[in-house]
Amino acid sequence: MSTETPTSEICPKCSGSGWEPIEGGVRRCRCMESARFERLIADARIPKRYEHCDLDSYVPTHDSQKKAKIYVQRFLDKYPQIDTGLLFLGTCGVGKTHLSVALLKQVMVTTGDGGLFYDFRDLLREIQASWNSVSQTSELDVLRPVLEAKVLVLDELGANKPTEWVRDTIAHIINCRYNEKKLTIFTSNYLDTPSKQGEESLTDRIGARLRSRLFEMCTEIDVRGEDFRQEVKKGKYRF
Repeated sequence: MSTETPTSEICPKCSGSGWEPIEGGVRRCRCMESARFERLIADARIPKRYEHCDLDSYVPTHDSQKKAKIYVQRFLDKYPQIDTGLLFLGTCGVGKTHLSVALLKQVMVTTGDGGLFYDFRDLLREIQASWNSVSQTSELDVLRPVLEAKVLVLDELGANKPTEWVRDTIAHIINCRYNEKKLTIFTSNYLDTPSKQGEESLTDRIGARLRSRLFEMCTEIDVRGEDFRQEVKKGKYRF
């Protein structure tokens, strides 16, 4: 079987060499940067549902959403000279994950820094699966990229039932990244002050100590508004 690259996939500028001829020599071809970005995106584990997300496609309908979008742009303008992450708090469907993914992608494409996206529930499941004797991975294998990523998006913080193990796991991740001054972007559906009686707060879900740590390492951004997903069903947005 032939292992040659199909002609349609060979860059016409560098003929697949990665070096583009210019007057007086050669330079690194732009196709290499494109390939690097594609690898970064693949390694970032961004779910397919959110691969399209960018700031241009985020359409604010509420003042808090407009402010949240501005915060993200300011973050990107300052990066990497910034040492404070972001904590998006809001109900379902207001665009917290959209903004987080848009930020993560923009960091990767403009700086080449690696990033990582994890739904916190999926992360916990992967850690638990690593305890299985049949598993080919260890807890350290799962956690290493989470702890080392230049920018980490941890989606749905507090979504899991707050058992002692869950809180210990959150504490380990947050404390390690805090101590190493790694930027972390969190989203949560749990508010500091629930709008309805009987609803749990973020502190209820992760504990007072960890909530206090988040105050130190993140700028809190409240995002309100109508559920985008409901608007999509009405045909108003493609989100």
